[in-house]
Amino acid sequence: MARPRQITDEQIVRAAHEAFLEQGFGATTAEIARRAGVSEGTLFKRYASKEELFEAALGLREYGQWRQQLHSQVGLGEVRRNLESAALAILVESSSVVPKLMAMFSRGHDPSHNPLLGRLDDPVRRDAEALAAYLQAETSLGRLRPLDTEVTALTIMGALTHYIHREHMMPAQGRRAIDAGRLVRSLFDVLWPGLSP
Repeated sequence: MARPRQITDEQIVRAAHEAFLEQGFGATTAEIARRAGVSEGTLFKRYASKEELFEAALGLREYGQWRQQLHSQVGLGEVRRNLESAALAILVESSSVVPKLMAMFSRGHDPSHNPLLGRLDDPVRRDAEALAAYLQAETSLGRLRPLDTEVTALTIMGALTHYIHREHMMPAQGRRAIDAGRLVRSLFDVLWPGLSP
């Protein structure tokens, strides 16, 4: 009969997550094993490669849950409120994903050296596409005026990604942070007159 596992996969992933966020892809499997309280051999019994462990530790595939929620709102509620909720959800999800992306890019920006880039499927592009699809659906229902939904989605994503960069990648040093709710409300105060039917 096999011995029960003393250390769970979740504990290994948590140790790897901490190491990769601190040291990027350069974190060694020896360091990860030490933090998890297992041998390197145990790591490789559970994860075929450092790459596989890196992907599990970053958990980037969980990003984008707001897209399905926004899609389910087509034709329901107030369009502006739906867009504001989606924008806030993007900012909340991004606050946990940005450090992970920074660790991922520590592996490099060339997909031939960083295969995870190819599997990630460009989340910012997918976000813009999801927003554009929502805007197009609401335009078709007459709940928005006719507009270039692709450019409008890029405008919204541009403001949000700039905020993410400003507040999460380059945190305030001597300047006051802008609250996410304030940003979203103000953004749609500017954009809504051009969107409303």
